[in-house]
Amino acid sequence: MCTSLVYRNGNSYFGRNLDLEYSYQEEVVITPQKMPLSFHMKEKLDSHYAFIGMAAVAEGVPLYYEAANEKGLAMAGLNFPDNAVYHEAVKDKDNIAPFELIPWIIGQCADVMEAKKLLSKMNLVNLPFSERLPLAPLHWVLSDEHENLIVESTNDGLHIYEDKIGVLTNNPPYEYHRWNMNNYQHLSAKNAQNEFSEQLNLEPYAQGMGAIGLPGDFSSASRFVKAAFLLNNAVSEKNEEANVSQFFHMLDGVAMVKGSVLTPQGHPDVTIYSCCINLSKGMYYYKTYGNNQITVISMAKEELEGSSMIRYSLIHEQQFCYVQ
Repeated sequence: MCTSLVYRNGNSYFGRNLDLEYSYQEEVVITPQKMPLSFHMKEKLDSHYAFIGMAAVAEGVPLYYEAANEKGLAMAGLNFPDNAVYHEAVKDKDNIAPFELIPWIIGQCADVMEAKKLLSKMNLVNLPFSERLPLAPLHWVLSDEHENLIVESTNDGLHIYEDKIGVLTNNPPYEYHRWNMNNYQHLSAKNAQNEFSEQLNLEPYAQGMGAIGLPGDFSSASRFVKAAFLLNNAVSEKNEEANVSQFFHMLDGVAMVKGSVLTPQGHPDVTIYSCCINLSKGMYYYKTYGNNQITVISMAKEELEGSSMIRYSLIHEQQFCYVQ
């Protein structure tokens, strides 16, 4: 369960909620330019773009949930169970394991246009990282300062969709979500108008009634619609503080409160972390379920020509600003 957003208001911002019942001890990780990137079925990249994102580090390898490179290209993987299908290796294709996809794309591509060329030659192969870490069923969103793509590998192959909405959640496939938006075209952020009947004197009795019918549950289809409504009606000043604050407010609108969603095993799904990346500046902002103070890490302040990953443990304990 996850929700991702792309917000453009002066600068471009990319981020997501990660909703899970457990943690893999994820960290914010910077992969510098000279840290080798290894792939099971392709030659390793000894030199590439540097990138920053959230990752679980396993056997010295950062397995990225989402990341953005120094050129402003970002990518995130979101849960896509029962629909994601990975295939056998194919001759004359770039055979890439799903856990390799984010570094493969953003390590080499400066923008979405370049990523499209790589994706056109790619085949996602059914190859797990290890016995202990089987493949996660995912689909991906890819964004730069101007455009977005959705990438889904299903039973009939790899599908690439242009995304004008700026939102991705989970099941069903993206084409359903895009079609389902038609069911909500009557919603508005404006004050409600009487469209019911000219014969009845109906008037709004509160603010916000133009959006009556906006989903509020935590299903992926509902979160998609609500996030799209919040995103495409968002208003903020064109400065960093206002944009970042607005971005987190939108993510909060579809975040999971512990206990509100239970898995079939009875475990609570929670929004483990929320993040926002300024694609122009390489600024990574995050907050966790236990600490809703925003923490900032700047990729630009690190040595990006190095060969060793740079790791930041998450701050999970609540931080308070004491006025007196």
